Amino acid sequence: MKTVSAFIALGSNLGRSVAIISQAIARLQSLSSAPLLKSSLWQSTPVDCPPGSPAFVNAVVGLVSGRDETPESLLEKLQQLEKEFGRQPKKILNEARPLDLDLIAFGNEIRSSEKLTLPHPRAHERRFVLQPLSEIAPNLVLPGKEMSVRKLLETLATEEVLERIEA
Repeated sequence: MKTVSAFIALGSNLGRSVAIISQAIARLQSLSSAPLLKSSLWQSTPVDCPPGSPAFVNAVVGLVSGRDETPESLLEKLQQLEKEFGRQPKKILNEARPLDLDLIAFGNEIRSSEKLTLPHPRAHERRFVLQPLSEIAPNLVLPGKEMSVRKLLETLATEEVLERIEA
């Protein structure tokens, strides 16, 4: 099997979130040259969201990108997919949204630009990313980190509550 080149976190807390995440995963398959690695679906408490925000449905996928794909070109495709699922420009930080796609890692690439930071700057602090990521890549060490995803999850101190809703 080809090496997974990108990990993408999916989240939804507006609309029929389970269906939206499932449909988005199916659409992400078209960006991969091999079958996706797919986590379970998880329900999570909102983190850093406006008061009263609904719970999220989260998942993580790993894909094998095309030879000419760059982190920036993949990010553009992810943002386009968010729009197709009804994502509107942000009015409030971390407001409810039908689909949120975050590029967590792209190989060993490290980026820090206005448009893209790799690995995702808060992935290692968020159970809603680490828990599903640990299902599909427990031994992954994010670029610039020293501990594997599994170890990061074991040492994470957070109030987040996650519940598996679909394997």
